[in-house]
Amino acid sequence: MLAPKNKMDLDEFHYIRDYIEDNCGISLTDQKVYLVETRLTTLMAETGCKSFIELCNRAVADGTHRLRDKIIEAMTTNETFWFRDEGPFSILEEVVFKELAAEIQSGKRSRIKIWCAACSTGQEPYSIAMAVLEFARKQHSLNPEHVEILGTDISSTVVYLAMAGRYDRLAISRGLPETIKNRYFERDGNVWCINTDIKKMVKYEKLNLQESFSRIGKQDIIFCRNVLIYFSNEFKKDVLRRIGGLLGPDGCLFLGASESIINFGSMYQVLRHARGLYYKVK
Repeated sequence: MLAPKNKMDLDEFHYIRDYIEDNCGISLTDQKVYLVETRLTTLMAETGCKSFIELCNRAVADGTHRLRDKIIEAMTTNETFWFRDEGPFSILEEVVFKELAAEIQSGKRSRIKIWCAACSTGQEPYSIAMAVLEFARKQHSLNPEHVEILGTDISSTVVYLAMAGRYDRLAISRGLPETIKNRYFERDGNVWCINTDIKKMVKYEKLNLQESFSRIGKQDIIFCRNVLIYFSNEFKKDVLRRIGGLLGPDGCLFLGASESIINFGSMYQVLRHARGLYYKVK
């Protein structure tokens, strides 16, 4: 009986690299051979495949897409924490929420719709929900019931974890101020649970950015942070173009601190406030 092959050569890498990019948009250079090898070896063993190409071919033949989803989940980085980079949340409180709340009070709008793409285990959409409640506590000009937040991710596993809203000691400690934790979380042994007021503000769905996302409708604020860096230039342009089509008048886009829209988003104007950047459709 032949032992499974657990070392990937370049031909195998190129084959499965193309499969990964075709199915989730992640673009990998030849320097990522070891990364792919280490992340897929366990899955290869679980499925009884003797090579990485066999694993890929079996995923192609799987009409349920379960194996495809397992490959994508293995290759997806779920690095996240609360109020990440701070800048976007300062902009929300000091600029965007004020403008949108004024429009609600004047009758110009009735809802504020926010979409968090690639939301991972929920820290970002829940941070936005907490930012809404904190703004409402201070300003009294925004009713949280007027705000709809949607979090989406390509991984069904992390979407399930986000919906549960339960976080261990390490996850809860990453970027969450003690006062905010005490206000919006309840402790259950070694786990902290997001409270009902926050949880009911956020809905979650599984969504692959390669697929059409027009079904989620027009949005006032879109967070698509720390995900474009994994895509090819061509796919970045495509995602930014389609996001621009969802943003309503004066809608705002937030990207990651290390991400630049230069050369990829000619339809956007760049705005700066205090510690951060955000974008609007021209």
